[in-house]
Amino acid sequence: MENSEDRENGAVYEPLLDKEQNDNVTPFAKAGFFSKMSFWWLNSLMKMGKEKILQNEDIPRLRLEERAETCYSKFMEQLHKEKKTTYDTYSILSAIFYGEWRGILITGFFALTKVLALSTGPLFLSAFIAVADGEEAFEYEGYVLAGGLFLAKCLESLSERQWFFRARLIGLRIRSFLSAAICQKQLRLSSAAKMTHSPGQIVNYVTSDAYRIGEFPYWFHQIWSTSLQLCLALAIVYYALYAWEKHFKKVIEELRKEESEWIAAVLWQKGYYMILFWSSPVLVPAVTFWACYFLGIPLTASNVFMFLASLRIVQEPIRLIPDVVGSFIQAKVSLSRIAEFLDAPELENKPTKQQRDNEVLEMAVFLDSREISWESCTSKATLRNIKLSVRKGEKVAICGEVGSGKSTLLAAILGEVPHIDGMVRVHGRMAYVSQTAWIQTGTIQENILFGSALDSVKYREVIQKCSLAKDIEMFPFGDQTQIGERGVNLSGGQKQRIQLARALYQDAAVYLLDDPFSAVDAHTAMSLFNEYVMEALSGKTVLLVTHQVDFLPAFHSILLMSSGQIVSAGSYDQLMASCQEFQELVNAHNTTAGSGNQIRMVSSRTPGYLKEEIRKIYVKEQLEASPGSQLIKQEEREIGDSGFKPYLQYLKHNKGFLLFTLATISHIVFIAGQLAQNYWLASEVNTMSVSTVELNSVYTGIGVVLALFLLFRSYFIVYLGCGASNAIFSVLLKSLIRAPMSFYDSTPLGRILSRVSSDLSIIDVDVAFQLTLALGSTMNTYSNFLILAFLTWPVLFVIIPMIYLTLIIQKYYYASSNELMRLDGTTKSTLASHLAESIAGVMTIRAFGQEDRFFSRSLCLIDANASPYFHSFSANEWLVQRLEVLCAIVLTSSALAITFLDLGSSSSGFVGMALSYGLSLNVFLVLSVQFQCSLSNLIISVERLEQYMHIQSEAPEVIEDSRPAPDWPSSGNVEIYDLKVRYRPDSPLVLHGISCEIKGGHKIGIVGRTGSGKTTLISALFRLVEPTDGKIIVDGLDISTIGLHDLRSHFGVIPQDPTLFGGTVRYNLDPLSEHTDEEIWEVLGKCQLREAIQEKEKGLESPVVQDGSNWSMGQRQLFCLGRALLRRSRILVLDEATASIDNATDSILQRTIRKEFADCTVITVAHRIPTVMDCTMVLAISDGRLVEYDEPMKLVGKEDSLFGQLYKEYWSRTSNASDYSENF
Repeated sequence: MENSEDRENGAVYEPLLDKEQNDNVTPFAKAGFFSKMSFWWLNSLMKMGKEKILQNEDIPRLRLEERAETCYSKFMEQLHKEKKTTYDTYSILSAIFYGEWRGILITGFFALTKVLALSTGPLFLSAFIAVADGEEAFEYEGYVLAGGLFLAKCLESLSERQWFFRARLIGLRIRSFLSAAICQKQLRLSSAAKMTHSPGQIVNYVTSDAYRIGEFPYWFHQIWSTSLQLCLALAIVYYALYAWEKHFKKVIEELRKEESEWIAAVLWQKGYYMILFWSSPVLVPAVTFWACYFLGIPLTASNVFMFLASLRIVQEPIRLIPDVVGSFIQAKVSLSRIAEFLDAPELENKPTKQQRDNEVLEMAVFLDSREISWESCTSKATLRNIKLSVRKGEKVAICGEVGSGKSTLLAAILGEVPHIDGMVRVHGRMAYVSQTAWIQTGTIQENILFGSALDSVKYREVIQKCSLAKDIEMFPFGDQTQIGERGVNLSGGQKQRIQLARALYQDAAVYLLDDPFSAVDAHTAMSLFNEYVMEALSGKTVLLVTHQVDFLPAFHSILLMSSGQIVSAGSYDQLMASCQEFQELVNAHNTTAGSGNQIRMVSSRTPGYLKEEIRKIYVKEQLEASPGSQLIKQEEREIGDSGFKPYLQYLKHNKGFLLFTLATISHIVFIAGQLAQNYWLASEVNTMSVSTVELNSVYTGIGVVLALFLLFRSYFIVYLGCGASNAIFSVLLKSLIRAPMSFYDSTPLGRILSRVSSDLSIIDVDVAFQLTLALGSTMNTYSNFLILAFLTWPVLFVIIPMIYLTLIIQKYYYASSNELMRLDGTTKSTLASHLAESIAGVMTIRAFGQEDRFFSRSLCLIDANASPYFHSFSANEWLVQRLEVLCAIVLTSSALAITFLDLGSSSSGFVGMALSYGLSLNVFLVLSVQFQCSLSNLIISVERLEQYMHIQSEAPEVIEDSRPAPDWPSSGNVEIYDLKVRYRPDSPLVLHGISCEIKGGHKIGIVGRTGSGKTTLISALFRLVEPTDGKIIVDGLDISTIGLHDLRSHFGVIPQDPTLFGGTVRYNLDPLSEHTDEEIWEVLGKCQLREAIQEKEKGLESPVVQDGSNWSMGQRQLFCLGRALLRRSRILVLDEATASIDNATDSILQRTIRKEFADCTVITVAHRIPTVMDCTMVLAISDGRLVEYDEPMKLVGKEDSLFGQLYKEYWSRTSNASDYSENF
């Protein structure tokens, strides 16, 4: 639906960076008429490409008319003129036509001129044969015809080059505005629309569908020009003749198997079509000549070779018919998909600002709604009867059990929930901190500033108040350190603190914080709460969702939520006095921690820690970044001429060399036979010694044999394409699945997706046939040269230097073309990564009102991708035009030679043969060069995939000589000896010689401050990172000696970041379908999800969208617990598994885990100290070193115990928060 903001923000789409408009703009912008007609304006870039490897900064910017901003602005303006309120296919086509009608008419004029100029060729041939037979109309007719032929070929070349160039320019503009429209739309998309348009689909709309539609203008005029060309050729002829790793790998392989069948079908279809295309020049004439024989039409050199020349001229348009039809169908399907997406519902519930009423102005947030729902069905309302009034400067805590609607309440205030039956008012700017940290690819500073101008003093204050100062000091590049996609090189706590800093720097009036402290340890949480919420945000309105009961006394008001309703609201003391549910919540928290005696025992010194003491306790986090390099590298690309290397890489798969050799031999036989066939016709057509039947029989017999060789060639090429495609995919899939975690940490997802989608698609469908077409058309071209040289020998003096010039020009072109195509690929990946990142963080982007900035960034990236593409297709036309002029010179030279050479008694036949080959010379030479250039561009996909096919992999999945027993581990003993870990060879140690023993069946708690190495220790247990030194022994077996599949399949894990897959509830719990419904429902009951799923209409078949975004964070963690309960491993690892769950639910789950895994070894990483209080042993880590390992109560009683400190800090928060509460 069209948004009214488009009208209001018209100025937003005025060209950005006016002062830079004239800096490094493409020379095309100022080129004159003759420069544009001859592509002379491109010479400077071609020269630069020859002298150096082209880089992004060398590529000139597009003209203003081709920039995405301008294109999008014109598109929206056209829609508004037509008063369109929906983005249906018709309205988009209408806007395209009215916006580009001038360009369409101009390209149509050039297309018509080209067809008319091309069709004069057979007429010139007929006239030359007449001259050769001594039938000159005037004395110098041969020279006049030669000059006319040269001018006709030059006009044909000029008109076709302008047609193709300007058509692609129109396509570029269409592609840009569609990409811009999609990028803008995803920033406004409603939650309901996200259910039907996944992030992968949205990225595909830009990287695939918009590009396909952008290609269609190139084919548009082919629809009518091909028909006209055929009609003209027929008229001429008529005139002449009177007529789960393994599981997910298996899932991917199954999908690929199905896809491979379609790929094979497409390749066979292409193969059959290739037979028809290549056999038509040898079989159609044979049929035609027999028809002439039966109709009594005499065969002469003039009419025979006029027909052959006409047939060779229309051969290329006929070849293009399937491409034109295919392009039309693809563009139609893509346009329908994009139109459906652009017409998807947008968010409409933006909070309205309050009226200038003194009483109302005191309210910062006001919400009064009967029903709030993510879905249109009111029976499924997420929240009911919500009434909320928050005055300016108030701090409100929101608490309740998992799935009670806390995050939805914040989303409703932000205007993210699509269906609100009521009113939402917010006074002042909002800042939002999400429960799952969203971090941009970029520097730490860029993430904190988030588009705002740098104020150094304010920036330093924000860094200090978010406890980031020491982290930044430790990063190799300080706050200029590049953060990887999704913040992969940061700990969970660091990501949250950067989020908090981003919000604080905005200096908003209203702060919405969605449980940001669950990812950090007790000490850091308390420090952040004190310095951030209570001090930095003093005087600000704060709504904080939290499960941490300790902070609640400090708030002015507390909202207790349950089952989508606010069951009670008031201060801490009021709720404790009057609300039973709230008392149970607080008691659950106290009960989880242990008895009051324990608390008193460790609290004798002070009731809580002061802020100054907390600062002294602060321990800097161990950082994982290399001291000398950024984690996220620029996308790698080959540079310069790769030579034959990528071709050899492609052909080495599945007997590729053999199949390609056989296909080449088949084509050589075909060309030799075709030359023999035409030579027979030329030499015997005018002789009386050979009858028409004999002439036709020999000609037809040769044609049938040649068709068989074409069949063999297609057979070999199809098997080459299928075999190479399947082999490359298999190696690529294995390489990516076996890649270590460090690869995914340093490689943006968009970069990987770009290669396994567009690059693999090229390998699947295009490379094999393009290889054959390039080789076949090159052979045909040189056979044309051979015939011309043989029949008109003086032409050799032109052909030899012409071939030399052709090779020089090609080499000159390749130097720039290859780099332009590589830059096109890398900039496309960057655009895809940015779009995927924007989709993931759209809620944060909208909350901060940063839609325009992200849209502007998208426009810049669209232009950055469009510029190499523009100069790439311009360079192609530059090359072709020069080659066609050279061909026109050769053809004219041949024609001139004919006028003064005596070719003997059969002169008219050989003149016809020479000119019929000469007339098609430019077509075959241009096709040859274009296919070679296209192949060299496509083969870059092999280069790009090869880079991912040889990633240094993890250890083997299975080591046959060292497989554990089926019941391993039987007791669950874990022994760790001197374990040292670093993430990369040049990075510092993260774990420093940890040694300990975990007895089978024991429950072990691992504690430590944020970034101390807890998750790294777990990663080493699963061998996600290999130890630098030391070893881990489980039940007497060194885990480094067995395969990774054998290791990981015997362990259970509930990870820190819960991951759900697109599918159903059942699939996410039991992807291998190993359990019954009864078992699954039983487990759902144990992990507190039964009720939530029973409320869904489809039960176990209820949908789970990609990343599980239609379930709360807490529910996602419960899903992971459910998987572990179904798996029942002897060793279970919980990595912050209940950080986003309320205390009451956490208590229930801990009891469930203790009961269900009573005889199993359970290793729990936790920030919540109560979670590990009833563990058998507690392992405390600091700075990657084991500080202590003992029973929890013994450690609590020790004076200098780290665990004791963490315990004190955890319980001091309540009294600390109470102190702040008293100060309000």
